[in-house]
Amino acid sequence: MSSTNHVLNRFFTQSVFLEMSTKSKNYSIYDAIIRCFLSSTENKDNATLINEIYTFMSKSYRNEYFYQNTLLNKLLLGKHSLKTTTALSQIPIAKSKADFILINGKAVVYEIKTELDSFERLEHQLQDYFKAFDHVCIVTSEKQYERAKQMLSSTPVGIYVLTSQNTISRKYRQEPIGDNTYLDYTTIFKVLRKQEYESILMQYYGQLPITSQVFYYEACLEWFSKIPIQTAYTLMLGQLKKRNQCHLSNFSDVPYELKSLVYFSKTLKSNWNSINNFLSQKYGG
Repeated sequence: MSSTNHVLNRFFTQSVFLEMSTKSKNYSIYDAIIRCFLSSTENKDNATLINEIYTFMSKSYRNEYFYQNTLLNKLLLGKHSLKTTTALSQIPIAKSKADFILINGKAVVYEIKTELDSFERLEHQLQDYFKAFDHVCIVTSEKQYERAKQMLSSTPVGIYVLTSQNTISRKYRQEPIGDNTYLDYTTIFKVLRKQEYESILMQYYGQLPITSQVFYYEACLEWFSKIPIQTAYTLMLGQLKKRNQCHLSNFSDVPYELKSLVYFSKTLKSNWNSINNFLSQKYGG
């Protein structure tokens, strides 16, 4: 990966946008990207330039952020809604991290494999995901579709393809099939935060284990492991669905290219007015 492309990976991040919105004229990454990839900044505001950067990426460098942002726009906002569906990102599951999870009536883990990625770790990642979720799908490019199809032909794993037009293909698609065979109590439990597994135990048992702090976690896991697995799974989804509810009233005003960045960042949501002001300013102004 060239250093110029590497700087694109660093751009659509919470730290960069927070810095740009709170510090005056200290935009080293932003400036570097503009110098490398854009031809003119004259009389353009920051929103326009950031859109041009994203447009360049859509044609020449569709990295993980680009895929994730497309999923959020096309699936969460396009197919579902903020009121009924929750998206999660970078959730540790066993020894892997789920790129993108959508939770509605069911939960689907989406593992992103861009045209820049290899499939080297994919088998292990999928095994991990099925320990905590019963629907798993990979999202990849048209170029990698046949390889993915061959690799996953006899599995319940779905395949979504991001086309060269940056849409999710209807032609090249394999829907995920539910498979709860490999659900594992310990893996599911470790996905949950303390207040989440306590809520589940209170909901199911009406009480929490009484023990010393040293043994409390193990006691909670033991109780959790006695709940029928499908019930435990459903209760987990109920808790996860509450995690990332978007209460930004003007989320519809967030530019398309920043939807994922803002959605997954409480800090950027709370600082949206400052970011919006930055977007409306002329570059260098």
